[in-house]
Amino acid sequence: MAATDRQTHWETVYTSKAEAEVSWFEGSPELSLALLREAGLTPEKSVIDVGGGASRLVDALTASGQSHLTVLDLSAAALETAKSRLADAARVRWIVADVTAWTPDRQYDLWHDRAAFHFLTTVADQQAYVRVLAQALRDGGKAVIGTFAPDGQEKCSGLPVARYDAESLQAVLGGQFTLVATRRHQHTTPWGSVQKFQFSTFEKVASANAR
Repeated sequence: MAATDRQTHWETVYTSKAEAEVSWFEGSPELSLALLREAGLTPEKSVIDVGGGASRLVDALTASGQSHLTVLDLSAAALETAKSRLADAARVRWIVADVTAWTPDRQYDLWHDRAAFHFLTTVADQQAYVRVLAQALRDGGKAVIGTFAPDGQEKCSGLPVARYDAESLQAVLGGQFTLVATRRHQHTTPWGSVQKFQFSTFEKVASANAR
């Protein structure tokens, strides 16, 4: 799917459905918070939530005093939904962009992606994502990436997805990233169905040591 088509799709989703009417909705982002803390989250660390949409992770991070926080998403409507919940939305940097075509202007300590990467089903898009990840994450920084597991569903929001375990995701990310942790997760949708995910955490190795 071309970047313009992706943007149109997600803008349509977030302008036609309420926040809790999408399968990925979760009232409390407990797993994401736990994984970020395991990856070294502290209030002074810089964090980017890629494909954050209307997720409530930004609420939890700002409430805990996170001082350097960016949320990136294709959909301006999704980000407006998130902004509308926050009394201090101006503390957050909001970026409307396709991550595969985005040029970072700074580096982050932590990269979080809950279910955005698996929508990139072509090698070209996957490679573009990895290039941006490598630019945006500092050496020693951690990336927490959640995707559908190999036995997870094959489509979401009407779109095909790529499914991964930790090893296949490592293969896509390449030698500049080292797997440090992984776990399976079952997400229950607002209407009670179960979706099988995997979440893996990677560390960016120093460029000189990349294999």
